[in-house]
Amino acid sequence: MPTPPKTPNLRHLRAFLAIAETGSLTRAAARVHVSQPAVSQALAGFERQAGGPLFDRTGQGVFLTERGRVLEARVRRALNRLDAALAAVSPRLPLTATTARLMALIATAEAQNFTLAARRLGVAQPTVHRAIAQFEAEAGKRLFERTSHGVVPTRACRELAEAARLAFAELAQADAELAELDGGDGGAIVIGALPLSRSVVLPEALARFRAARPRHPVTVLDGRYGDLLTGLRRGEIDFILGALRDPPPIGDIVQEALFADRLAVLARPGHSLAGRSCVPLETLARQAWVVPRTGTPARAQFDELFTRAGLVPPESILECGSILLMRELLGRSDMLGCISARQAEAEVARGLLVPLDIGRDWPERPIGLTFRAEWVPTRAQSQLIGFIRKAADRARG
Repeated sequence: MPTPPKTPNLRHLRAFLAIAETGSLTRAAARVHVSQPAVSQALAGFERQAGGPLFDRTGQGVFLTERGRVLEARVRRALNRLDAALAAVSPRLPLTATTARLMALIATAEAQNFTLAARRLGVAQPTVHRAIAQFEAEAGKRLFERTSHGVVPTRACRELAEAARLAFAELAQADAELAELDGGDGGAIVIGALPLSRSVVLPEALARFRAARPRHPVTVLDGRYGDLLTGLRRGEIDFILGALRDPPPIGDIVQEALFADRLAVLARPGHSLAGRSCVPLETLARQAWVVPRTGTPARAQFDELFTRAGLVPPESILECGSILLMRELLGRSDMLGCISARQAEAEVARGLLVPLDIGRDWPERPIGLTFRAEWVPTRAQSQLIGFIRKAADRARG
């Protein structure tokens, strides 16, 4: 679960936007229903938190500085998303919700247990229980169903927790941009890497990015597509690189194709099928295989190779997405492997594996980037994505 940068006070964020829109602390105070000294005090604290002045004070009013403009764009995006979700639960919540209660809501929705949620947040269990009770009282409805096994978030609660996560992620983007404005590196870039990308495109792009930004934090997460997609949609992952899905699995993501890839059938040097022309599918169906996981586009193509010919797919299957493990398995047995041709290029070039001629071409698979819809990258994220696109251009060529 993303932690809000520096635990922003939602009232301070709203006061900041009101000042930006009205150009006046007095008018902003009237809009957010607090005193003018309270707005001045909130702004002073917010500017300390933001690392510098957010407004230029003049006789004609107050106007956003460059730092203020950077922050204003992100805060507006965050609050637009959050307020829409809060209002969908209850019209009162945009006025009463606090960061602490939202954090309690997110943690409880994920853990489905007050004690585990409190442990995640580092607070006492009664604190979380009280925050949820106050949230439900203000909403005028239950946000969690109490069961003998814990608490289960309602649909409205899940949607609100999702919006709050993404709002906090947007504020984390603001922190990164403010750090960049001061010449620093802020905010880790988190990449969800599917198997092919870890050996093709991503290594070159990361090497170039590290040369350009020696200290900028980057985290590469590998895993199943479904797990990475969940992290992407929660704002915990910035983008995914790898095989695209057709059609996209859900409407709140966008995909960008970078290049095409094909599968290959591989064996160890000296295998009885190596060097043969047009190995029959009937022969291949009787072999033991190392293949991609069920549910991946590559596995779907592998299974369709046999089913379209009216054959039952091979029964001896070991699922694996790692070319290193596949290489070792094939080198120690007569098993065959099915994996991305590009992923296996180095092993084939070194003579560790040999491709088999199966007498037909595999369909192309699009490889590319997956983003959250309406995601706006920071300058550092845009730079890394630019390096990925250039590396993909060379792979395509």
